[in-house]
Amino acid sequence: MLRSFPLWESGPRYFPVGIAAYIVTPIYTIFPCMVPNTEEMSAPKHRKVDSENRSFKERWELDYFFVKSNGKPLCLLCSQMLAVCKEYNVKRHYISLHEKSYSQYTGDHRVAILNELRSKSHKQETATSTETATDTAALKASFLICEEIVKRKQAFDNVEVIKECAIKMARVFGNEDMAAKFDSISLQPQTVARRVSVMHQQITRKLHAIIKNCSYFSLALDENTDCSGTDLLVVFIRAIDDRFNVSEDILKCVSLPRTAKEEELLNEVKSAVLECGGFDKCTSVTTNGSKSMTSKNLGLSALLRKEGADCVVLHCIMHEETLVGTLLKMSDIMEVVIKISNFILERKGSVTKKKFKIFLDELSAAYVDSHSYRKICWSSAGRCLYRFFSLRKEIYLFLKDTNYDPILTERFCNKDFLSSLAFLTDITHYLHSLKKNVEAKDQLVTQLYTHISVFSNKLMLLKLNLISNDLSYFESCNELYREYEECNIFLDFGKFVEKIEVLIENFNLRFQDFSKINSSFKLYNNPLTTDIISEKMEYHMELCNLQADLYFATRKEVGVSFFRLLPKEKYRNLRDLALRMTSMFGSTYICEKAFSELDRLKSNYRNSISNRTLQEILHLSITNINLNFDELVL
Repeated sequence: MLRSFPLWESGPRYFPVGIAAYIVTPIYTIFPCMVPNTEEMSAPKHRKVDSENRSFKERWELDYFFVKSNGKPLCLLCSQMLAVCKEYNVKRHYISLHEKSYSQYTGDHRVAILNELRSKSHKQETATSTETATDTAALKASFLICEEIVKRKQAFDNVEVIKECAIKMARVFGNEDMAAKFDSISLQPQTVARRVSVMHQQITRKLHAIIKNCSYFSLALDENTDCSGTDLLVVFIRAIDDRFNVSEDILKCVSLPRTAKEEELLNEVKSAVLECGGFDKCTSVTTNGSKSMTSKNLGLSALLRKEGADCVVLHCIMHEETLVGTLLKMSDIMEVVIKISNFILERKGSVTKKKFKIFLDELSAAYVDSHSYRKICWSSAGRCLYRFFSLRKEIYLFLKDTNYDPILTERFCNKDFLSSLAFLTDITHYLHSLKKNVEAKDQLVTQLYTHISVFSNKLMLLKLNLISNDLSYFESCNELYREYEECNIFLDFGKFVEKIEVLIENFNLRFQDFSKINSSFKLYNNPLTTDIISEKMEYHMELCNLQADLYFATRKEVGVSFFRLLPKEKYRNLRDLALRMTSMFGSTYICEKAFSELDRLKSNYRNSISNRTLQEILHLSITNINLNFDELVL
């Protein structure tokens, strides 16, 4: 006999050998068919309403005053909606809440009550949908008006005037309903700021999508200072897809500290580009030519190359005052012109206005701030200098009559000052012509290269002429030379040769990377006539096919229009070349436009606008990306 122990006692238990074998061995090792399914055991079964095929029954309408609304039962008596179409729930709701009041109605009387309740419910739904549609329309109208205000550079406070005018016009036409709808549009300044921020976010998302799907892109960088003294860095981008669709926009606009270093500029540019995938697709970077951009070792272009950005870097002409003031060191001549011009403007009586009418008109166009006349717009400086030089004798007499500063007055009798003024007038005229050419809208980098090459050739010609004192291409200098020649005084303009040499050296530095892609420009402009052997090997076979193809040989299209015709499979390398060339900025138009808009957006009368709002408005006023207002009101 084996001793048995109660189950609650601890210690070993003893069983007969045969029985113990069955107890120790798990039962499913003996009977495999009894192995438990752990997944079924661990996952509890949940009832699924959809799988039970529950549907609304039409008889519930008359029996319980329920109708189907959005797939669920809705009580017409109390407007309560039940979760599932189950008769038990519907019946319980009716019995517990409405049976005492409505069980007495039967037959036609009950049908009449049902029809009346249906009619009320339909009217309520219609009114609700109408209110929703009106609210949506008011929100969309608010966005449309805000966009128009931004495009027209108006202050946010002016938006309320539009609303008041719209309400008055609706009432004049006797349409009070429309006046009420106009009144429901929210156009407070804070609301406008929020709308602008939402629109800017949508534009930014669309721009990033364009860059993500583009084949190549290029950057243009410019620094400027607004009227409140805040330094701004604006990064522009030009992207192209495989169908040669080009998009130009502002990628980033940030305010900088007054002592911003080149590394900070680099970090801002890198952060903007890394958001769009990095520099792998970048073909060129165009800067404004300032010292922080062009410095050989520490400039932004040098730092970009150290970061591994393998792209062409060009330093274009966005600020002529840098060339005239810093390089030519002739800002003192311009200061005299500005001082005397300010004096004439302050004393412009009837006689003065009549005598200097054309000159005053030119000054009004040239000065950025018509109240201080301290900062001159260099895009109009050439015209002002030309007019000032042509009126130098009249200005001298005017200053003598008004007892103006005798030191400045006597400058008009100084041949060195007058010869410097004449040279500055002529060279500014040439620079202004170049600037107009590079500012032209919708031009390619090959056209920019042509303008730069032409100007470089002109500088060489002007230098040779000055060496021999030949003033054939210096109109103002030639005029002054003839005047002094009549008095047997011979002016030597050869002293300005070194200034021409400074310009030549500066232009060679600014556009030195053009030499790296000169052959690509020639191939891009003349793929049908180029010498195949002189081109890179990767283009040889494709050029053989292209130049022998009679279809393309007879086409009149050039540039982008021509390369768009080339099949992708057959002319992969030539199309890739065209995409890279077309992606480069061929103009400073967008840069000039942006800072022209900036001067209008933030002025002395509107200088409290925040940097963030300013950047959002600037982007919205420049972009060509269309807003999706239906998406904005969702």
